[in-house]
Amino acid sequence: AVMVKETIRVYARVKPLGRRQQAGSYSVDNEEPLPSLEITVPRDLADGFINNKRESYKFKFQKIFDQDAKQDVIFDSIAKPVAECALAGYNGTIFAYGQTGSGKTFTITGGAERYSDRGIIPRTLSYIFDQLQKDSSKVYTTHVSYLEIYNECGYDLLDPRHEASRMEDLPKVTIMEDSDQNIHLKNLSLQQATNEEEALNLLFLGDTNRMIAETPMNQASSRSHCIFTIHISSKEPGSATIRRSKLHLVDLAGSERVAKSGIGGHLLTEAKYINLSLHYLEQVIIALAEKNRSHIPYRNSMMTSVLRDSLGGNCMTTMISTLAMDKRNIDESISTCRFAQRVALIKNEAVLNEEIDPRLMIVQLQKEIQDLKDELALVTGKQRTSELSQEELFQLDELIEAFVKDNDPDSSLDVGADMRKIKYCFGHMKQIINHPITSSKKLLSQDISEEKNSNEELEKLKGLLQQRDNEIKILVTMLKKEKKKARDALSQFNATSAGSTVLEQSPSVSLEESQSPSRWSFSLKEEKVFRSSVPRLPVLSRATGGKMSLGCQEAFEVFKRDHADSITIEDNKQLLKQRFDEAKCLGEKLNEVRNKINHLKGKIIQRQIQRAALAVSNPSEELTFDPVEENLRMQIEEEKQSYKRVYSHFKGLKIEIEHLQLLMEKVKMKLQKDFEVWWSEESKKFQQEKPEMVTSPNTATVYPQFIRSLQHLSPNSSSDTSRDSLCEDPTVKNNSITFDNPTLKTRTPPSSSTSIPLTGDSQADADILAFIKARQNILQKKG
Repeated sequence: AVMVKETIRVYARVKPLGRRQQAGSYSVDNEEPLPSLEITVPRDLADGFINNKRESYKFKFQKIFDQDAKQDVIFDSIAKPVAECALAGYNGTIFAYGQTGSGKTFTITGGAERYSDRGIIPRTLSYIFDQLQKDSSKVYTTHVSYLEIYNECGYDLLDPRHEASRMEDLPKVTIMEDSDQNIHLKNLSLQQATNEEEALNLLFLGDTNRMIAETPMNQASSRSHCIFTIHISSKEPGSATIRRSKLHLVDLAGSERVAKSGIGGHLLTEAKYINLSLHYLEQVIIALAEKNRSHIPYRNSMMTSVLRDSLGGNCMTTMISTLAMDKRNIDESISTCRFAQRVALIKNEAVLNEEIDPRLMIVQLQKEIQDLKDELALVTGKQRTSELSQEELFQLDELIEAFVKDNDPDSSLDVGADMRKIKYCFGHMKQIINHPITSSKKLLSQDISEEKNSNEELEKLKGLLQQRDNEIKILVTMLKKEKKKARDALSQFNATSAGSTVLEQSPSVSLEESQSPSRWSFSLKEEKVFRSSVPRLPVLSRATGGKMSLGCQEAFEVFKRDHADSITIEDNKQLLKQRFDEAKCLGEKLNEVRNKINHLKGKIIQRQIQRAALAVSNPSEELTFDPVEENLRMQIEEEKQSYKRVYSHFKGLKIEIEHLQLLMEKVKMKLQKDFEVWWSEESKKFQQEKPEMVTSPNTATVYPQFIRSLQHLSPNSSSDTSRDSLCEDPTVKNNSITFDNPTLKTRTPPSSSTSIPLTGDSQADADILAFIKARQNILQKKG
């Protein structure tokens, strides 16, 4: 792309004096190479404005237009070159900078009285449409947008949906940035303008929507920045290249200092925003003028974000400094000139904005592909499609197979000069290397090994099913035994203890809970019930993908009930519940106090607004001490104190809750580890007692298979089981035992005399009894 490097061009325009204004002293020297403007400030006048009492100031500009300069001269010298660049495909910007009432709006938009007073925007539109009509070699489309930035908010002045009566009714424009740091304006409408009349009509509509506020400075001065943008895109017929360019015409808000314009209240807010955004504009310009600056603060304000390209970017930029040269405003004119001198140092690199239209490109490439296909058909005598036929694929498969099986190192795979076939062969080879079995299966579809595999799979599944059935039988007997034990205990309890304390039976804590402390669910009325469960079929342990066997889960449930730590967990649960409730109350209190404070703040602001309005209406009255406001401030102070108190209490609670959760985690982990140790000891014991049973795969007995499935268990698998793996059996709740005293941490070992319903198979019964005995021994040790 063609690149043009040049600094921002800076021009000055002096506003004609009004009738009552006293002329300041200045002289214009329009000699080449760089014209200069000299401003003289007599010593007696300098006192109020400039502290170092310099008498004369000299500033250099591209060109200086004195009081008698006409609008058409301004356009020809300043705007026409930029408009020409925009037509050629370069971005352009023209912005006017100066104090309120120095002629910015007149220069950019123009006056309303005479046709000859038209400003840069209408003249530029007229010039551009003139040129477009003359040039028939390209197809042009033009759009315009009109953005107003007021108090750091963007508004779309060309909103087609309604005529806005107030500024706030206009659509809000927001800034978005893409990954390449390009700025996009959301909600800013682009209106197509096919001729000058349409464009001028849009400009008129935008100007009517502009917000005008009266300041003492100038009855019709604008308090906002306005950016009128002309978007041009052009394309030669048949070409896929599109040129796009943007031409920004910017009317900045007045740059004067707040004290000067004698305003307050709502207008003071405006002035602050205006000064702030011009201050950021100045910061960007200073940063750009410094040689070694890597970061330019474009993002600080909306104005600088929108003009990012125009300042130090891909753009031809021009600035017009408007100067009011009466004695009262001479200091503002000097600061405008100083700003202009800094802007003049900035270098921009304008690039021709060309891009390829993807749709046209696709059409062209498709045509080229067809031509090449035709050429190929001529040379080979065959018309070629992009897909290989089924027959060709089969031939290639055979060739590849022969090539793979051929042990001769010199053998080669020759498929001719056809890229499609070569690619297919490479793909097939890759498959053979990555999945040797599957690809050989594909090549030899009548392979018997497939059948063999499926038979083996079936056998495996049958065995697994058998094993699961056996486990279920075992667990049912265990369950019956537990129920019996429970009944015995109940009857024993009713007989012996009339007033003595009873042991706490802790509910089982599901493993899922042990995984995440934050998901404890508390219910105060939680019944402490035996979790007796009817095991589901092998679909069970979803979480482990089938690693955790049924028996292991059920055994863990029983183990947990007898474990002392289970009771600790329950106590902690209750404590945590209390703490959570307290924290919730405190949180609500905090919100209440916060709302109160905000309410009081609102009252203070209202009070201040009322007093400010009073002061404006009778300026003679001095602003005195306000007891109401003082009282409100005292109230805020009190609320703040209570907020701090509640907050520190809340913080303390939070730490305690986290500590409790940590403790619970530890206890749960310990419980799990204890179970794993006990489990592996059990399975070892059974292996030693009945080694021949464990090894024989087709044994008809029930219990050893259960044990065998436990040996395959990975040590961590118990920690993955999901809570829903066991379903509650509603029938058992009738004979459930509820204990009340949480103080005793141990549980008496169950009496060994309880009768156990046996299976009828003497061998299996013997095994079950051995297992239960071993379990009771362990429990006694724990006790």
